[in-house]
Amino acid sequence: MASEVLAKPQMRGLLARRLRIHMVGAFLLSVKFGVAEPRKKAYADFYKNYSPEKDFEEMKKAGIFRSIK
Repeated sequence: MASEVLAKPQMRGLLARRLRIHMVGAFLLSVKFGVAEPRKKAYADFYKNYSPEKDFEEMKKAGIFRSIK
């Protein structure tokens, strides 16, 4: 029976490696739920009552369009 040499397990840097992985995951989740979801909700709320014709008329009255009188 031949004795095989087992590779030594990595003991140094385990916490740092796991923390790095978890910090990246936590950052990505915070971006998704802290930034992306509220932004999507804000856009949905804005366009729920948005009227492009009304906005156009307000810009026309303000004189933004020089070609339209």
